[in-house]
Amino acid sequence: MIDFNLVPLLPEIFLSLVGMGLLIVGVSQGNVSTRVICWASAAGLAITALILLGVGWETRTVLNGMFVMDKFAGFMKLLILTGLIASLALSVRYIIQEGMERFEYPILIIFAGVGMMMMVSANNLLTLYMGLELQSLSLYVLAAFHRNSIRSSEAGIKYFVLGALSSGMLLFGVSLIYGFTGTIDFTSIGETVSTLEVIPYGLTFGLVFVLAGLAFKISAVPFHMWTPDVYQGAPTSVTALFAIVPKIAAFGLLMRLLFEPFMGMSDQWIQIIYFIAVGSMVVGAFAAIAQNNIKRLLAYSSIGNMGYALIGLVAGTAEGAGAVVLYLAIYMIMTAGVFAVVLSMRRQGMAVYRLKDLSGLSQTNPGMAYPLAILMFSLSGIPPAAGFFGKLVVFNAAVASGYYILAVIGVVSSVVAAYYYLRVIKVMFFDEPADAFDKGIPFARRAILFISVLFVLGFAIKPNLFVSSSFDAASVLFTG
Repeated sequence: MIDFNLVPLLPEIFLSLVGMGLLIVGVSQGNVSTRVICWASAAGLAITALILLGVGWETRTVLNGMFVMDKFAGFMKLLILTGLIASLALSVRYIIQEGMERFEYPILIIFAGVGMMMMVSANNLLTLYMGLELQSLSLYVLAAFHRNSIRSSEAGIKYFVLGALSSGMLLFGVSLIYGFTGTIDFTSIGETVSTLEVIPYGLTFGLVFVLAGLAFKISAVPFHMWTPDVYQGAPTSVTALFAIVPKIAAFGLLMRLLFEPFMGMSDQWIQIIYFIAVGSMVVGAFAAIAQNNIKRLLAYSSIGNMGYALIGLVAGTAEGAGAVVLYLAIYMIMTAGVFAVVLSMRRQGMAVYRLKDLSGLSQTNPGMAYPLAILMFSLSGIPPAAGFFGKLVVFNAAVASGYYILAVIGVVSSVVAAYYYLRVIKVMFFDEPADAFDKGIPFARRAILFISVLFVLGFAIKPNLFVSSSFDAASVLFTG
């Protein structure tokens, strides 16, 4: 019997209707409606979050078990919607300043959001792929959205070609998994894997290919090669979106995949994630040192941060999963604040991205310099900022599971990475002042920067609220 109880799907259904409705408005009104559609999209995402809170987060499956709603999915979707609203708020003024004022921009973000929400609720390899591709196709277009920029077009092509390759690898892995288990349903795969005395090599290879496809989505080594070029070439508002939201959805999908159907193969996938985590931390720490473009620096920073988050997966425990969720939430809020500053780096109406453009910012614009310094201290993991606690819970989870070497590599990488975060602060506070940036940061950016800094500084006062919520959401993956 087909289950027609679509209540758990209401957030996705509503957001899809919002996207299609605004698409009709955009087609009929043209690009003059872009600003209205942007804020209407943000309102639609906020209403979707309220609907999400109203549908209940008890564990339920619909669509013949292909879609699951539980505390983990609910919490991750809430993070995704928050990140999308922040990304849209950061974007509105930027797309007008850069001559990219087209109504398709916010609508593509909405449909990418629908795909992300589907990803974290996937309970079937087919749902997994559909959500992933809906997100990816929207992001390919957004990367190349600045049609008058050669760099933006190049970023879109690179992202599309490598993204298509990763999708092909993922599908090949799905076909191998189906061939060896006879099913694409997560529950059935889990039952089959748990009954196997010896894991077939074909099934292991299938999981390897799926993990390779998902590692691309989170910019993990060795599938990180697209990240610096796409971050630099894409419009900065799109770079902010890439840095803030898609990685949360991909991590949510990765956690559900590893801790539910493939938990019985943990001996196999922990080795893979271990290697990816170490590679990401090391590359993220050392490659960023040579960067003079702040967007490329943030690209390598994101690679390194994904490595730290992967440590929690290696732990393979409920504590590790909770640490990953908390780390991602903290990282999202810090990154949103950093991009609020980066998007405001304009001189004589032109965007500037070189590190030396920040020279002496503490003297010319202390309202930007001091918040950015606080966020850089947090990203480098210096207490009592929120970033310190994010790394602390991840390293604790690794030590509790006996992965001492991995935790030590994480700490050393964090120390190395602190060099380029602190370098930004040194340039702002100790170098000779460069020409001042244009005055007037839009209200939306100032609000996001204020919230980000407030969270980073206030986290230490009442951390249990966020820690318990994250750990409670992740525990569902282990208790069912």
